[in-house]
Amino acid sequence: MSDNQLRLVWIYPDLLSTYGDQGNALVVERRARQRGLDVARLDVRSDQPIPTSGDIYLIGGGEDRPQRLAAERLRRDGHLHRAVENGAIVFSVCAGYQILGHEFINDLGQREPGLGLLDVVSVRGEGERCVGDVLADIDPQLGLPPLTGFENHQGVTHLGPTARPFARVQIGKGNGTGDGTEGAYNGTVFGTYMHGPVLARNPQIADLLLKLALDVNALPPIDDRWYEALRNERIEAAQQPA
Repeated sequence: MSDNQLRLVWIYPDLLSTYGDQGNALVVERRARQRGLDVARLDVRSDQPIPTSGDIYLIGGGEDRPQRLAAERLRRDGHLHRAVENGAIVFSVCAGYQILGHEFINDLGQREPGLGLLDVVSVRGEGERCVGDVLADIDPQLGLPPLTGFENHQGVTHLGPTARPFARVQIGKGNGTGDGTEGAYNGTVFGTYMHGPVLARNPQIADLLLKLALDVNALPPIDDRWYEALRNERIEAAQQPA
């Protein structure tokens, strides 16, 4: 942050905003404002350049063709790499998560280059689609409570040696590899398959992004009763027998 203003960038809402993922931007913005922060939120469409001066960048999910178009435009733009080099935080969901990796399978059945910001490779799964509520334990190094979310993807994402699993599933498929991993992160770049929107169901993750942007270890408390009610409802639903 500079000039006491948090700069929040929502990337390509016209291509990558399925399953209510724009809610992630709303949650981060609201939780920042509740703590008295001045927030400048910028929704960057796919025909606009990505700013390099943001603090937190959010990328959502999308269908196969919009995902390919988003990847092509982000590669040409190149500014997200520069933002990460400047210390920005990136939080991505589903198609956005795959785009941050080295490559994924596009709507034409071809290997599409990603941005290489996460050491992951995504392929198309041959089994049943991963759909349903997920409950997972987030990497203890991040100091967060269990992850609750909703997955809906055919992709299978394999982690390379420099990527850490974001979480390990108790219920659900996660990365789809069968090894129990869900999502990935490295430094300030995060990826997950969780919708929900995931930051509404897991406000502590939103607060983690804020703490990283502010370079602080704690934030002033706010009223979390609504969020906790939603979390408890979805955790209970995930634990019900199929």
